[in-house]
Amino acid sequence: MPWLDLSTGINPEPWRGFGELEFDWQRLPDEVALHALETAAATCFGARSQQVLALPGTEFGLRGLASLGLPAPFRHVWPGYRTHAEALPESEAIPFEAVMMKAAQRGTIVLANPSNPDGRLVTPADLLDLARRLAKAGGWLVVDEAFVDAHADHSIVPLLDGSEPVIVTRSFGKFFGLAGVRLGFAVGPAETIARWRSALGSWPLSAAAIAIGTAAYADTGWIAATRSTLFERAGAMDGVLRRHGLEPTGACPQFRLVECDAAQCFERLAGAGILTRPFDYEPRWLRLGVPAAADELDRLDRALGHG
Repeated sequence: MPWLDLSTGINPEPWRGFGELEFDWQRLPDEVALHALETAAATCFGARSQQVLALPGTEFGLRGLASLGLPAPFRHVWPGYRTHAEALPESEAIPFEAVMMKAAQRGTIVLANPSNPDGRLVTPADLLDLARRLAKAGGWLVVDEAFVDAHADHSIVPLLDGSEPVIVTRSFGKFFGLAGVRLGFAVGPAETIARWRSALGSWPLSAAAIAIGTAAYADTGWIAATRSTLFERAGAMDGVLRRHGLEPTGACPQFRLVECDAAQCFERLAGAGILTRPFDYEPRWLRLGVPAAADELDRLDRALGHG
């Protein structure tokens, strides 16, 4: 039996319109097409096109933060992505509960919304309040919205007029299920985006990434249907987890976090060919991606019941 990979939060049912696209591999990517991609993404995000920069993956964007001259000291909310800890030099790990206090001090705070691995979801209004407190102290806020696409109304981007010292990163692959495309975005003040764009050079993306992203962001019917489907699947998985005494944590419908003897549960599921995600810094946490199909959820149900 093949492995069932629940170790990531990537949508297991990808956008499949790429099969109908045509692009010329023999020519350099077109600047007009790149602008069309950023315009399509801006429309989807609720941003102005001059605020949006296409990147070869969100990871690339986060690693580029160090080149933007953001103010120190640097802080990142933990637990969270390891990349957040590594993106800015000598970054201090802080709990989410401390962000408002730290906002009164000069510096840069990096956080994810929804967060990973616990799936905490902060309202856009609360994030904007945090950004304004930071701005008063001469600070910047970086919000990693890698998993926000499933939530129609929880991005901070539509609240930004482009003057705020806020940078938002967005992922393409997680929601559209096409991580191999290597496509992401940064949203920020136009001047910052323009400097960043100049540093990237003329051809930051492949022709394939440009064509796929442009078409996918324009497919509003698929986006709306996928949001609904993801929450339906997550609800069904919650029922299975609770039936086995595991209380799911998190608002993100692409993964769930449970508290248990993570090593034991990981081994039990691995023995049934199901891969999940334990965490070396918290031995009672196990994160599970949401299965795509009913038979996969049934397989998880059976595996949790044997042990």
